[in-house]
Amino acid sequence: MFQNFETTAAPEQGPPRLAHLRSALAEAGLDGFIIPRADAHQGEYVAARDERLQWLTGFTGSAGFCIVLPEVAGVFIDGRYRTQVKAQVDLAAFTPVPWPETKPGDWIKAQVSAGTIGYDPWLHTKDEIERLHAALEDTGVSLCPIDNIVDRIWTDQPAPPQGRAFPHPDQLAGDSSAEKRSRLAGALQAAGQTSAVITLPDSLCWLLNIRGSDVPRNPVVHGFAILHDSGRVTLFADPAKFDGAVRAHLGPDVGLLPPDAFVPALRTLDGPVRVDRSTAPIAVSRELEAAGVAFAWGDDPCRLPKACKTAAEIAATREAHLRDGAAMAEFLCWLDARAPTGTLTEIDVVQALEGYRRATNALHDISFDTISGAGPNGAIIHYRVTTETNRTLAPNSLLLVDSGGQYVDGTTDITRTIAIGDPGDEARECYTRVLQGTVAISRLRFPKGLAGRDLDAIARYPLWLAGQDYDHGTGHGVGAFLSVHEGPQRLSRLSDVPLEPGMILSNEPGYYREGAFGIRLENLIVVEAAAPLGDNRVQLSFETLTFAPFDRRLILGERLAPGERVWLNAYHAAVLEKLAPRVSSATLEWLAAACAPL
Repeated sequence: MFQNFETTAAPEQGPPRLAHLRSALAEAGLDGFIIPRADAHQGEYVAARDERLQWLTGFTGSAGFCIVLPEVAGVFIDGRYRTQVKAQVDLAAFTPVPWPETKPGDWIKAQVSAGTIGYDPWLHTKDEIERLHAALEDTGVSLCPIDNIVDRIWTDQPAPPQGRAFPHPDQLAGDSSAEKRSRLAGALQAAGQTSAVITLPDSLCWLLNIRGSDVPRNPVVHGFAILHDSGRVTLFADPAKFDGAVRAHLGPDVGLLPPDAFVPALRTLDGPVRVDRSTAPIAVSRELEAAGVAFAWGDDPCRLPKACKTAAEIAATREAHLRDGAAMAEFLCWLDARAPTGTLTEIDVVQALEGYRRATNALHDISFDTISGAGPNGAIIHYRVTTETNRTLAPNSLLLVDSGGQYVDGTTDITRTIAIGDPGDEARECYTRVLQGTVAISRLRFPKGLAGRDLDAIARYPLWLAGQDYDHGTGHGVGAFLSVHEGPQRLSRLSDVPLEPGMILSNEPGYYREGAFGIRLENLIVVEAAAPLGDNRVQLSFETLTFAPFDRRLILGERLAPGERVWLNAYHAAVLEKLAPRVSSATLEWLAAACAPL
């Protein structure tokens, strides 16, 4: 299996490691240190070597950071992890801090009036450090860039990842690497810039039409790159990852050098060099500045083109979702037959679902560890089942399953909440409100130029009417056989990036009651030009990519507005039509009932 069920959090290790870190800080003349969940490439997903936050605190979430001070160590976590963090850290040693509601600078000022706090300049962006500097201005607290203190005391720190790189076919990408490099080089020339620094792994892989295996679940290569205004690229990555076939695929205009050649190369560039202040480590701009190389702040040139998928990528992704939808239908049919026995566990669910995806003979990997949350575990938004937490699917409860596959032709991410017996009217009421939010986004037409922050509330409206909400964004961007969480597009009140045709996003409102149950429903959608209507204003809409039935047993049909009912019945009819040729006869019979009109 791709997924394992080992317990990775070790709360009991936190206090001695924290004490060791504080001793190391004292020896370095520091009063504090910031430990982010980040690596030098600033991707969301990190290799085992870079799991410093988990090693120190026990917290395994995909976002957050710890600020260690002499008397307190704050673990900053967003709304997805408020429940999880309490189970994973020693609360006598670490203090959970709600973030971004609580800003790190404000928290520091409330804890200490003076001192020097260290940070690793390879693990923070210019934006992060600039905001912190501004917050601490006119205080006695200063920031100091320094080699990583955690690495000094982590004696069994894993080695850097050595995953192999491999070509990604041009026919699936829609454009060759040479075509992409030429277009982006033209943009650099138009901006009067000689080169651009690329640090994000998925940007690097998109630009060069390669994929890798340096990060679990996400097919990326770790490395840095410099894109020159000539269209040439200098790639800084371990040469051992690139065999002859990949080097031939890269071609003569892509030079390959080891990672330790990156900083010397920065120092010899002729400026101005583009650097992304929101994604590049601040160490990059510090090195350029120290060498007297002119640089200009600007967006990573790959991020927006990568987000706006080509026609070939969208077509391939549609096929991946149909394949994945058929596997989901087989799984849901199996679950309905087995759940009433009262013997299934969360781990059984994960193993069965991965088995159905593997049976497609096209699964490269799962796109993240499957979230299989029964009853109260469903309220832990990013729950990962282990042998210690594994629950039996109890009668008359809810099961939340959030999962996805990495296929060479696309990345999938789907969540369904399933009734195990009769979970009661209140669960159905909450489920129906969440479904109404999903449907509202799916049906939406909106003016071109709006961003995720303009749409996020639409999914929440049915819940808000009941005094309910969820503490995560409504949707994240998704890559094309790349990262399952992709920027810069999001459906979130924090996102000001205008949505554009070709962007793939998740549509996943939810509702969570700690200690009781969790509900989330997720389809992937792609932005498209809306058909002409009314006075022909330029508008956009969403095409739904995901096809799997919602649980009709949890839907209060009388609560749906006529338009909601029409959309849902049409969706279920499409699910049945598209998946019927791809599933077994037993599953087809189950699917017909699951997709019956309301």
